[in-house]
Amino acid sequence: MKKEGLKVLVVGGGGREHTLIWKLKQSPRVAKIYAAPGNAGMASQAEVVNIKAEDIQGLLQLAQKEKIDLTIVGPEAPLVAGIVDQFEAHGLKIFGPRQNAAMIEGSKILAKEIMQKYHIPTARYASFSDYTAAAAYIQEIGAPCVVKADGLAAGKGVTVAFDIESALQALHQIMEERVFGEAGQAVVIEEYLEGEEVSILAFTDGTTVVPMVSAQDHKRIFDGDQGPNTGGMGAYSPAPVYTEAVHQVAVEQILKPVVAALRAEGRDYKGVLYAGLMVTQTGARVLEFNARFGDPETQAILPRLKTDLVDIIEAILSGCLEKQAIEWLPDTAVCVVLASEGYPGNYPRGRVIQGLEAAAQEALIFHGGTALSDGQIVTNGGRVLGVTALGSDLHSAIDKVYQAVQKISFTGSHYRRDIGYRALKIKEASK
Repeated sequence: MKKEGLKVLVVGGGGREHTLIWKLKQSPRVAKIYAAPGNAGMASQAEVVNIKAEDIQGLLQLAQKEKIDLTIVGPEAPLVAGIVDQFEAHGLKIFGPRQNAAMIEGSKILAKEIMQKYHIPTARYASFSDYTAAAAYIQEIGAPCVVKADGLAAGKGVTVAFDIESALQALHQIMEERVFGEAGQAVVIEEYLEGEEVSILAFTDGTTVVPMVSAQDHKRIFDGDQGPNTGGMGAYSPAPVYTEAVHQVAVEQILKPVVAALRAEGRDYKGVLYAGLMVTQTGARVLEFNARFGDPETQAILPRLKTDLVDIIEAILSGCLEKQAIEWLPDTAVCVVLASEGYPGNYPRGRVIQGLEAAAQEALIFHGGTALSDGQIVTNGGRVLGVTALGSDLHSAIDKVYQAVQKISFTGSHYRRDIGYRALKIKEASK
């Protein structure tokens, strides 16, 4: 018997979590949603509680006090810190992998070791906890190469270096300057893979693996994939590079094997598993695994989900995902992120945002870094808003999303004007 009138807690305060709340709000089974720490955009759909996502004890007390029926964890940090283990120990239902399974994202070295052991296709690599040895290795293999901080770095701990100097500089920042803190105690140095990136998120109950529709993220800050990496400047779904052949490889050689590998290693994985893939001329290779919904991919994927998200989550938690039908809209979705000036470096806060109501007539507005100040919605993060539009095809979705984006303004607002351009190139080339 399905329980109605559920109280749901969403942990996190970004665009991904706002999208989750928007989707949960559509469920007839959900009575009330809490968001912690939430943001200004969530306040109309959820009760916003000022508890940080990393404050596991505070969140636990909230869940117990409010008799929360289901907690959904958005960001990676609380997952890697063991929030699921803590909630389960107190008999609370929570969606996300346990700490030892979430380490597939929490340690890039662990992820690479599992992929190597279980023959999951990925780039060749070496890992180091000694700076001098890592620098010598870079000199030896040359450029291009990829330098990654081992631990969590909010999507910014990866440098694709096209010359040795850049690689050594990235290594120095990670291991010596510790710009990512403890995440830089060790590094992974990988071969550079040439190709087209695609994100595949999958639901899994630890046995059954059900991939979601594909998406492509745009990591670089500027048009034409220029400038430094960010947490993501936009996404679209589906990605034409994700052909049926790539899908077969992703499911049979990557997603199913890694869930089975984690189970074999005593790291049972329940939740959303995110595989960042590079589609090369010799096949798909794993760039990274994440232990949760991607951001901004979620803002392009969830608007296409027809099935009640609560039903899917409960099927996962009860270990019967294979019995749960999951349906998707055929539409194309495009999400454009509006960022603060200075992002991904330092950025100002508190700038008043205009035009949100007008834009909401044309598209979905998901708040990332916003706050309320004197009754006005102001900027409060690097990635401020995600604007998502659905269309019958890529061209119409792109047209709709940029019409909405142009109605929003705040001082120093910056966004990419070419989200989806790679897909357009692929479509043009196939004509």
